Amino acid sequence: MQNPRPDRASIKSRRYVSEVAKQHSEITLAQKLRYRVFAQEMGAQLHSLEVGLDADAVDEYCDHLLVRDLQTGQIVACTRLLSDTQARRLGYFYSEGEFHLDGVLALPGRFLEIGRTCVDPAHRGSVVLSTLWAGLAEYVAVHQFDYLMGCASIPPGPNGFAVNAVYSQIQPHQFGPRHLDVRPKIEVPLHRRCVRDECGIPPLLQAYLRLGCWVLGDPYWDSDFNVMDVFILLELDRIQARYEKRYIAGRSEINLGMAPSLA
Repeated sequence: MQNPRPDRASIKSRRYVSEVAKQHSEITLAQKLRYRVFAQEMGAQLHSLEVGLDADAVDEYCDHLLVRDLQTGQIVACTRLLSDTQARRLGYFYSEGEFHLDGVLALPGRFLEIGRTCVDPAHRGSVVLSTLWAGLAEYVAVHQFDYLMGCASIPPGPNGFAVNAVYSQIQPHQFGPRHLDVRPKIEVPLHRRCVRDECGIPPLLQAYLRLGCWVLGDPYWDSDFNVMDVFILLELDRIQARYEKRYIAGRSEINLGMAPSLA
């Protein structure tokens, strides 16, 4: 599905634009960025299919949403989007490897999973994330999904994972319904836990919470990435009017560049 391009004047007024990768070379650039952030910066132990890339079997089933710096042409942020249609072809959602999600996936409607979101350290800030969310809002609206879901990572502090302290910073209304019964397949081990939170809630999780995402269940311990992951779920109709007004109505000012989609 091809979306109309904005006029050249509106593009020139912006530094960052969002677009869906159209070529394999663009996906490779996103995988290189993921490798720099997750492996080199965060120290994750990646089981990658290629050296110097964060690449796995899920990638080929996903659309890859990119943020490009118009001054340099570089990809400075990315996330991958796995639709329910493609998850059926793959056989699973990535999040199902970490959480029991039977209650969530029994909900009526279409699901879109977001994952592997990262931003180049030199470009971190609200502008790049807002550009990424603008592209995501357009993608969701075009393909008419009902739920956005995924995993948000929280790194440890110097003394470990402050599970209780971190969760105490999340407002009661930001936790999802308990009857959905989301449970981690591997809990954070007791010997990896600590009492005092020394890092706070990461910016990306803060952004998800501002979007209106719920946190469901206890966190999963991802030993490869040395993070604890929380499962997030967003009912998209809860934010449709708010974010369509902010993002979709202004899409003529955004270079969404939606390629033919896997959704």
